[in-house]
Amino acid sequence: MWIGHIEFDILLGDVHSLKGKRSVVRPLVSDLHRKFEVSAAEVDHQELHRRAVVGAGLVGADRQHVVDVLDRVERYVAARPEVELLSSRPRIISSED
Repeated sequence: MWIGHIEFDILLGDVHSLKGKRSVVRPLVSDLHRKFEVSAAEVDHQELHRRAVVGAGLVGADRQHVVDVLDRVERYVAARPEVELLSSRPRIISSED
């Protein structure tokens, strides 16, 4: 079994409140879950209105499948016009580790 997760540190565009932040982050998290069948959530910087850390994770039987999904998720987040991807931190581990 392979476990993969990735964290995205993102800067939000024209957002001036936590309510505005939710209107950007919630659809992003929902899209990740729906399009890529990963678990996703905002995991840090909840109190800041222009920054967010979003995490996504999945479990798979094949390492290459997990790598491919995380790569597609990263490209998708980087291409979103309403956010600027500051950094991404992927990690893949085996249940044998």
